[in-house]
Amino acid sequence: MKREIIVIDEEKCNGCGLCIPECHEGALQIIDEKARLVSDLFCDGLGACIGHCPEDALTIEEREAEPYDEVKVMEIMVSKGDNTIKAHLSHLKDHGEHEFVNQAINYLKKINHNMELSEFEEKKETPKEIVEKLFGPKSTSGIPHSGVMGGCPGSQAMEFNIDTEQVEKAGNQARVEIKSELRQWPVQLHLLNPQANYFRNADVILTADCVAYSMGDFHNKYLKGKSLAIACPKLDSNLESYVDKLTSMINDAQINTMTVLRMEVPCCGGLLQMAQTAAQNSGRKIPLKEIVVGVQGDVLSEQWI
Repeated sequence: MKREIIVIDEEKCNGCGLCIPECHEGALQIIDEKARLVSDLFCDGLGACIGHCPEDALTIEEREAEPYDEVKVMEIMVSKGDNTIKAHLSHLKDHGEHEFVNQAINYLKKINHNMELSEFEEKKETPKEIVEKLFGPKSTSGIPHSGVMGGCPGSQAMEFNIDTEQVEKAGNQARVEIKSELRQWPVQLHLLNPQANYFRNADVILTADCVAYSMGDFHNKYLKGKSLAIACPKLDSNLESYVDKLTSMINDAQINTMTVLRMEVPCCGGLLQMAQTAAQNSGRKIPLKEIVVGVQGDVLSEQWI
């Protein structure tokens, strides 16, 4: 398998920074007055940055892809100096790649590299902190509050009574294999390239992770013929990058419409807020629809925003 990666000619690069805004993954940064590829893990190789370099310092190199090796990357980063190392570690941390951050820190410690690393080291949470994060602080009785007693409504435990006879009867009437309507991969918003071909002039579904599990006919009714991005505004990190990617879909990929499918729980409302912020930042008006789904898959509301 071959992979395309941006290559920077440091002799030609004058550090003007015109390539930086065009790298939507944040893989390029100006460090020590030169453009640096701080993490080829996130370089999509599409070359959006190339056309904005007045010195022709950027090219694309095609090579056989290897499994990502953080130690090998760090060997290169160390040779570039501490500022490049810090930028690389920050980039990994911002993208939630905590395991790679740990590998990088362990490598630096192993070679006795003299550099302050405390801002990148992961703070180990105590069991008490983990419980309080999940369920809120303990009550006076010493028992953590549940979702019912003032915690997050989206975490409240519920059990549904399903008419299994009716479900089985419906299944017997339609013993046909249901084909997937998914037309792309990946689907998770952190992993998506907002300028991929399947987003160009597309109708986009931005949906919460839980929606497809709640709705029995999600593929046929909502996904068919559309491009997909999934996210969780409550549990995902670096939501600012989500807004940037959605903005790029609107401006650069010139998407036609965006439909936000979210669960009824309050925290899921952040998905619509991200879409609205992206639309405002883009300066380009597109039709935006919100569909609110109940926890048992019924549509509670549907409206154009």
